[in-house]
Order: sequence, then C-alpha cells, then structure tokens
Amino acid sequence: MPHPTSRSTPSAVPARPAWRTPAWSPAMAWTALFVGVALLAWFGTLGMRHLLGPDEGRYAEISREMLATGDWVTIRYNALKYFEKPPFHMWATALTYALFGIGEWQARLCVALAGLAGIGMSMLATWRWFGTRAAAFAGLALLAAPMWSVAAHFNTLDMTLAGVMACILACMLMAQHPAASANARRGWMLGCWAAMGVAVLTKGLVGVALPGLVLTIYIGVTRDWRLWRRLHLGAGAVVLLAVTVPWFWLVSVRNPEFLHFFFIHEHWQRYTSGVHSRPGPLWYFVPLVVGGFLPWIGLFPRLWTAMRTPADGEARFRPALMAGIWAIAIFVFFSLSRSKLPGYIVPVMPALGILAGVALARLDARTWARQLAGMAIVAACGLLASPVVATLNANHTPNAFYRAYAIWAAAAFVVMLLGIAAARCLLRRGVLPSVAVYALGMYLGFTVALVGHETVGRPASGADIAPQILRTLTPDMPLYGVRMLDHTLPFYLRHPLTMVAEADELSFGTEVEPARWLPDIATFATVWRDGTPAMAVMSPETYLALSPTLPLYVVARDWRRVVVTNVPIPAPAPSVAAH
Repeated sequence: MPHPTSRSTPSAVPARPAWRTPAWSPAMAWTALFVGVALLAWFGTLGMRHLLGPDEGRYAEISREMLATGDWVTIRYNALKYFEKPPFHMWATALTYALFGIGEWQARLCVALAGLAGIGMSMLATWRWFGTRAAAFAGLALLAAPMWSVAAHFNTLDMTLAGVMACILACMLMAQHPAASANARRGWMLGCWAAMGVAVLTKGLVGVALPGLVLTIYIGVTRDWRLWRRLHLGAGAVVLLAVTVPWFWLVSVRNPEFLHFFFIHEHWQRYTSGVHSRPGPLWYFVPLVVGGFLPWIGLFPRLWTAMRTPADGEARFRPALMAGIWAIAIFVFFSLSRSKLPGYIVPVMPALGILAGVALARLDARTWARQLAGMAIVAACGLLASPVVATLNANHTPNAFYRAYAIWAAAAFVVMLLGIAAARCLLRRGVLPSVAVYALGMYLGFTVALVGHETVGRPASGADIAPQILRTLTPDMPLYGVRMLDHTLPFYLRHPLTMVAEADELSFGTEVEPARWLPDIATFATVWRDGTPAMAVMSPETYLALSPTLPLYVVARDWRRVVVTNVPIPAPAPSVAAH
C-alpha cells in the first residue's frame, strides 16, 4: 500500500525520465560543427591529389602487389623482394584496397587513421592527468601542427609509426595514473606492449628502442625505480612477441637472406653510416620541429615550464616530464643518426601536443592575444613572401608548375590570417573558443597548401600519361624501367616494372633474384629485338641515347619520362560516319 505522502498532486512537477537526454547547449552544437568540419577536411581531401614519389607510389604499389599476388609474408616491390621495412602499413593498405578498391584515398587511409588515432589517444591521456580543458587544447595543438596534419595525408610509414608511437605514450600515461585500478593498469600496459609490437611491424626495432630509451632516461632523472615493477614486463614481453614473432619467423623461413639484410643493413648500418646517402648536420631537425609546430612556436618556453610542473594530485609519476623527455630523446636520437629524412621526427609531435595542451590551459587572455599578434606577423610575412614560390625551379620540376602553386601558397596564408582575425574577435568569449578557431584556421590554411600542391605533384605522378599507355599495354606484356625506377607509374598502370641496367633501391632484390632484371643495356637490347611485344619507360636523355640503335616507338611522354614500345603502334581505325 503506497505511503500517503507519495501521492502526487496536480501542482507537482513530474519527474524527468532518466532516459531522456538533455537538449544540446550552444557550446555542444559549436563543438559538433567544429569536429564535423575538421573531419570533413581530414578525410575529404585524401583523394584530391595524385600520389608522389618515392614514398607514396612505392608503398601504394607494394600493397597493390601484395593484394594481387596473395603473398602477405614476402614483401615485393616491382616483383622483387623488398625487405627494407616490415609489413604492417602495407597490410593495412592492402586490406583497404580489398574493402574499397584501389585508389589514391585508399592508399592514404592508413596514415589518416593513424594521425587521427594519435590525436585521440593524446587527448585521452591529457584528459586523464590534466582535465578536459587541457585535453581539448592538446587535440587542437596537434590538429594545427603542420608536421602532424600534413604528414597524415602522405602515404608514408613515418606517419603510421608516429600514430602508433602516440598510442604507446598515451597507454603508458594512462597506466601510471594513481587512480587507475590494478586491472586498468595491467590493461593499459598490455595495450602499450601491443602497440610497441605494431610499431616494430611498422618500421623495425625503433618501435621498441625509442620507448625504451625514453623510459630509461625518465627513470634515471626521477629515480623512480619502482616504475619497472609497474610495467608488467613478463606479460608485456609475451604480448610483444606474440604480435611480432609470427611474421618475422615466416619471412625468415621463406627467405633466409632476410635477417642479415633487415637487422644489419637496415638498422645498424643505416644509423651508424652513410650507406643510404641521407646525411644531414646535427641541427637538421631543428627547422623541421620549428616549422612543423609553427602555430604554437610562441609557446615553446611555456612547454618547458609545463614539462617541469607536476600534475595536480599526482602521486609519484610525472606525465608532463615523460612527455618532454619523449620529445627530447627522440629528437636527439635521430639528430645523431647518419641517415636523416624529414619524416623521422614526426613521433615527437604528440608529446609536444600534450605539453601544449597543458600550457594553453594555463594561459590567460592577454598572453594569448600576444600569441595571436605574433602569428599574424608570421602569416603576413608568409603572404608577402609567397611570390618567391613562383621563382623556384627545384627537384627537376619546371618553373611553370611552381608559378601555379604560388597562388595556392598565397591563398593558404590568407586563410590563416582570416583564422587569426576570427580568433582575435572571439577572445572576448574566452581563450578556448579563440584557440579553437585559430587552430581550425591554421589547419585549413595548411590543408589549402597541401591540396594546391597537386599543381606540382600531378605532372610528376605519371597519372596523366597512364591512360595513353594502357591503350597499348596488356597484362602479360613486359614493362621495363630502363635506368629509371618510376615510383608512381606502376601503381597507375597496375603493372610492375622490370629494372634494366640500374637497380636503384631495388639492388637487394636484384642480387637475390638476378633472373628478375636485366643487368645491362646489351642484354636489354637483345630482349628488346627478339620480337616479343614489350614496353619501356625511360628518361628523355636515355631515349635520345638509345633511339639511334634500337626500335623505339613512342607511346606517351611528358617532361620527365618517355614510354616506348618495340613494335609499331597500329594506327587507330577510321571512324565510320553514321548515315
């Protein structure tokens, strides 16, 4: 029998059903709009550019050949064994091809997802230690950092590795929070070990060496020796080996030459010698970090302060210090290497993003206004200097392409300036809305510059001449690369090259499988004249040198390549007018 006082009266306000969700606030609506615009630009631009060589074309074609042959163990490039890198990135791309077909955006989907995962995991770790506001700032910092957002739209292993490394750092930070339960700590640490396994399968031993270096330095600085016991070393090692050993074992059994080439040549000799001819001064990565984190360059002194400031309520672990050591240790590690490429430094960006999130969360409106003024000067100088792009004639690219790109470069700085102006107007509503609009403006500006690069990239890609070649090329027809390894044409033709005279970066494959290439021009001439229809791609200079002595019938040509066949091209049949 109900209690008398429980009876409702007509004037009583009915209780709100527990399942009913509250109406969206204006802040939630603006957040949803922001996220929608950012994601649209993030994924919608993946297919707006043709693939560039060497990296984009190489890894797109390796993945295509993997799917076409069904061999997911022995990596091949132009049908030759290619053991410079492990297979995870190519596995993911080949799977994308199988699901969505073969194309440019499919080739870049892996790096786009890796970049997005890096942002999400960095925000999660920042939220756990420093709160929602700092997490939002960390995500904005990474989104607007060109080294991160632009790299997430180029089909390279560096971005995939960086995304996985961001997950390693985030899992470590999540596991060490003092409020984490024993089960949560174990789960996050096993996730960290699994991510290290994926990093090893992406780019080799750096996937373990770099986190291990950071951890060793951190423990040495903080004297937190008990941290070793919180890493779940035994179970973690099992997870790491379970992720990595199956492929390494299979590829070694099928290819006995793999272990020496991969671990000695591609790791030890690459780091300690100039075997790959990629030297650089000790300060090589300094301008790359400055430019790659340019929208937040004025915060660098505050990043140092954030690194040394303990998080509120922490017990013994110092997350900001670990993030700082992560960035510094990886920077120094690659600066000391004898082999340097710009993409090597991308893994430092998530750590810088976390520190930027902490610094921005402590920033007042007046200080942020000064940051906006500084970046307005930088963007204005960039706009005034953009005509310089029209004077370039670099990397054997004709100046006409750079003149077209200069317009896009100027437009990019205009978008940035508009974003800065909007951020200045919104500052009266608070630092967070202002930073959000500023970050979006920076990100969209760099996206404009990236999309506009098609004016330079498309003519170099071989995509425009591929349709002409495919009118003559058949699946069983040999396609030779004469003293030229074209990194994009095989992908657009869906047809690998057979190398002639110069093996380029495929020298290992030609050594272990000499029957799959032609070592000199004399051998090529004999095969070319035997009457079997074939095609070849070569530079204009090689074409001029060979045309007096070999039957070379031009199928297609552009400013950097000539494609020829050894048999006359039949004239197109005359069209019959309809009566």
